[in-house]
Amino acid sequence: MRIEILHASKYGNGEQVAKELQRVLSAKGVQANVHHMDEMRPQELPPADLYVFGSPTRMGKPPGGVRRFIKKVKVPAGTKYAVFATHGAPRPDKKTGRMPTPEEIAKWQRTTPILDELLQSNGLVKVTDMIVYVTDLKGPLEDGWQTKVSAFADRILG
Repeated sequence: MRIEILHASKYGNGEQVAKELQRVLSAKGVQANVHHMDEMRPQELPPADLYVFGSPTRMGKPPGGVRRFIKKVKVPAGTKYAVFATHGAPRPDKKTGRMPTPEEIAKWQRTTPILDELLQSNGLVKVTDMIVYVTDLKGPLEDGWQTKVSAFADRILG
């Protein structure tokens, strides 16, 4: 099986996730390659059995460059994909100390649904997704993120 992992990391968090995913998949005997979206042309992606797209979250959605890249992806209809997104970890309100509700969190975590809509409109078929939290703007990633990546790899291969 061949998997191409494309990420758009700005501060290195998404790149860490992509490289850990590559390491886990390679340990399971899967050929996995990691690319930054800036280095690729969406119309000329290398052939793969499955593509993994990783995106940071800006103001609750993927950055414009990621959305434009995904819209232009040209792969055969029916190709499988998975997505991961890095989000800022939910924090308590500074004034009240109250944690946001799941509905409030969902308002600021629309990256995966937006990517799904764009990829499925291009004929791709979703396998799974994952959210990894970043504890501050530039990192680090949440505790236990490697375990999440390992479970994500299992779902991809399952």
